[in-house]
Amino acid sequence: MCTLTASAQPEPFKNAKYRNLFVEMGHSKAEVDQKLQEVFSDVFLGPNKVYFEVGDTMAYISDIKNHDVRTEGMSYGLMIAVQLDKKDIFDRLWRWSRKYMQHQSGTREGYFAWSCKTDGSHNSDGAASDGELYFITSLIFASNRWGDDTGINYKAEARRILDCTMPREYTPEARPGFGGFGGFGGQQNGPQKMFLIDPETKLITFTPDGFGQRYTDPSYHIPAFYEVWATWAGDGRSDYWLDCAAKSREFLHKATDAKTGLNPDMCQYDGTLMQGFGGRRNGGSNFRYDSWRVPMNITLDYCWSGVDREWQHQYGERIQNFLYSQGVDKFVDQYRVDGSLPEDNEILQAGGFRKLRHSIGLVATSAAASLMCTHEKSREFVEHLWNARHEPFEDGYFDAYYDGLLRLFAFMHLSGNYRVIFPK
Repeated sequence: MCTLTASAQPEPFKNAKYRNLFVEMGHSKAEVDQKLQEVFSDVFLGPNKVYFEVGDTMAYISDIKNHDVRTEGMSYGLMIAVQLDKKDIFDRLWRWSRKYMQHQSGTREGYFAWSCKTDGSHNSDGAASDGELYFITSLIFASNRWGDDTGINYKAEARRILDCTMPREYTPEARPGFGGFGGFGGQQNGPQKMFLIDPETKLITFTPDGFGQRYTDPSYHIPAFYEVWATWAGDGRSDYWLDCAAKSREFLHKATDAKTGLNPDMCQYDGTLMQGFGGRRNGGSNFRYDSWRVPMNITLDYCWSGVDREWQHQYGERIQNFLYSQGVDKFVDQYRVDGSLPEDNEILQAGGFRKLRHSIGLVATSAAASLMCTHEKSREFVEHLWNARHEPFEDGYFDAYYDGLLRLFAFMHLSGNYRVIFPK
């Protein structure tokens, strides 16, 4: 079993700033509150919802177009629920995640199967590291907001995941392949180590085992989350988590293009593009679906922590300048990091379609970046999001899940409703 460690309590957040940019731009507070509720309802309650309750105590969020339940969506749902003070939704999602996704014993104890069927059976046993990142932070916030004596000990659950994701040895299964989300790396022989955070670089892995631990995903980097862990996890690793936050910020400087602000879908720990697997051959070095999250993640760090605001301001205006040059209502959702368009074989398909689109998910995250910006263009990004409709494209493609969740996160940010949650 994983054991809990001693506690530590560093200084809490001091520089957090939460602006309601919609109100600053002339919308009334009531209008903004109503709009936020409408966007929330689209995801959780409406005809195109992705949230489904199971019995009296559980619920899941489904990637409808891929017919599965992912740690990405479940952990996002937890963060949304705790931010908006929706305890019943939070508890339902956590119970489903713990029952069906989290490994309760064995080599992967504490980690979560990244993809499940809606009946809870696993499509893959392996973890995608961003899920654990959000699970831990959301549980700490739940402990801060609601306490640990209402049926779920949120702090203990967060601590367990943290302790179980520390480096530990395992013996890989004898199966071919590079591992990825599903396997242990197959062709590697002898004992291996599993870890959420790469011990050498202190950067988050793409996956905690197999080939995916050799590189990272820029959209998994949210330095302020580590500062939440350092402040409230009480796991005796505060200095380590603060160091991880600093390393993550340094990485983002390297992983975002100096001219366009675009970042690759995946890359080496030093920020350089992937070679061979995951590189230009299949578009893994391009700015695409995962990459959309980076502008919003850097915005979160800007608003919550504020220790890297000068660079983050420059980054925000740099990426908005590039997208604006493509047309604020026309920019597409996949580029090479130099700003050129990908060739057909580089375009990552979604929902059975291989096509460049003006996707509302990127509309949302690029608008959230306006919180870092002072140029006038930023207001156009915000208004474009406010007026954009989340509806099917002419060819029938519609993503209620990923586009919907990013849109909701952006409205939370821009209305000042995405915050560090302190203990009551």
